[in-house]
Amino acid sequence: MTESKAMILGCSGLALTSEEKAFYRGERPWGFILFGRNISEAGQIADLVAELRDSVGWHAPVLIDQEGGRVQRIRPPVFARYPSGQALGDLYRRDPALGLRAAWVMSRLHAFDLSSLGIDVDCLPVLDVPVEGSSSVIGDRAYGGDPQTVIAMGRAAAEGLKAGGLLPVMKHMPGHGRGFADSHLELPVVTVSRDELEAHDFPPFIAMKDELMAMTCHVVFTAIDPDNPATTSRKVIDGVIREQIGFTGLLLSDDSSMNALSGTIGERAANIIAGGCDIVLHCNGHMDEMQDVVANVPPLAGQSLARAKAVEAGFAAPDAADEAELRAEFEAMFAIV
Repeated sequence: MTESKAMILGCSGLALTSEEKAFYRGERPWGFILFGRNISEAGQIADLVAELRDSVGWHAPVLIDQEGGRVQRIRPPVFARYPSGQALGDLYRRDPALGLRAAWVMSRLHAFDLSSLGIDVDCLPVLDVPVEGSSSVIGDRAYGGDPQTVIAMGRAAAEGLKAGGLLPVMKHMPGHGRGFADSHLELPVVTVSRDELEAHDFPPFIAMKDELMAMTCHVVFTAIDPDNPATTSRKVIDGVIREQIGFTGLLLSDDSSMNALSGTIGERAANIIAGGCDIVLHCNGHMDEMQDVVANVPPLAGQSLARAKAVEAGFAAPDAADEAELRAEFEAMFAIV
């Protein structure tokens, strides 16, 4: 099989157009990601996932941001509305054992939900550790404001997904918690010392460095690289993410169409690869932008290909958990509707 290209792409609507089918078949993205515009009802979602995979001719990973709270792409009436990371963290602060169980059970329920549609990767857990005054772009998506809470809850969330046969994506490496701007709109610049970053922001990623996938943040850390956001920075990716944190898995960029990044979409894609990311993530499904991405993204090769193959081999059969029992248990913790 001809190797896939180093990119994950979105699509425009509820079903693939003939143009999209031909484009994906010819350009071979490694995976796909779904957003709210792709969501109607369960049968439609499952059909779209099958169409995406059929377009590339193999069981390509299909990703979604299904965190709970504000960031939950598939909502009622298709799936229950789940609580935010902060709500889980609040429970953990009242009762650590119950909080950890809640994080695991919610992720296991996500796995029941998503696997029923063919989706096999959830962009969770959020391992960012916010500081007071930081942008609400993370906000209540975070489990808490201290690294140890985030580590404990992040591990539980990841294990719940894997127990259900899904793979997690840690985000946003090496930490979006200090961003005082929303990177969807503008570039956050973090000016604290490296010592502060090492004490507060990096520990959750170090603790979970053995996971198979992570996503970068579009944040400048002036103590490491004052000129480039983490997503396009060799100093951050090689020196911090690979060396200091010790992450050896598949590194995805955050969305290349976010306004924190500068240049054309094609230039952004080229800079993401040049900076050391394995995969360019492009989410909005705009054909003209996707054409610019593919012109600047190589086939997966070398270490990036090996990391992608490790992900492909990393999916495991789900455990034998009873979905009804887990839903009843979770409803006793949170009133999900």
